[in-house]
Amino acid sequence: MADNLVANLDHDRAQRTGIAEVIFCQGKTANQVVEICRRMLQREGRVLATRAAPEIARAVQQAFPDAHYHVEARIISIGQVSPAKEDAPYVVVATAGTSDIPVAEEAALTLEFLGRSVRRVYDVGVAGIHRLLNRADVLQRAHVVIAVAGMEGALPSVIGGLVACPVIAVPTSIGYGASFNGLAALLAMLNSCAPGVAVVNIDNGFGAAALAHKIMNGGCSCG
Repeated sequence: MADNLVANLDHDRAQRTGIAEVIFCQGKTANQVVEICRRMLQREGRVLATRAAPEIARAVQQAFPDAHYHVEARIISIGQVSPAKEDAPYVVVATAGTSDIPVAEEAALTLEFLGRSVRRVYDVGVAGIHRLLNRADVLQRAHVVIAVAGMEGALPSVIGGLVACPVIAVPTSIGYGASFNGLAALLAMLNSCAPGVAVVNIDNGFGAAALAHKIMNGGCSCG
């Protein structure tokens, strides 16, 4: 089988953009993901794969016993990750509720794979805003905050009014009927009155992490 029938891998992406190619598993077969992992490991020595269903993860783990499947985030990681230094600048990943954690973990694990220090501040939504204010010290020392919320999507605006650093808002598809699977949260975040809030697509924890990583790099690809 010709290589391009599986994937045309972009091996120079890390040098060009600061982030190596990541496998998006949704829509791919298990065999395709395993083959792409094999080729990437040969060149890169490690792999990150997102949106991996359990059957994809089982096939990858069978082929590569050191692969780790993060069930909640649906992420597969293969290869060693150098942990960030204890005193390194960090990104806060915050969620409004426990139901938003899978998307938040996609962001947090991606950042850790990229060598970033992460602080998790979970279940601090505006319905009990004292929980958020109790973590103000952690938030205000962050270099970037990723705020993940469904329902009415208010969390990023509130955080944007508390911190000096950029805030990346991630709407989730969590909510009742009028949330329209995250559209209500997306529109609320796009209409935030707090300056310095950027918005990624619904449930896009990976995209938020990639943006945060580039911000931490000073906007350049020199990592």
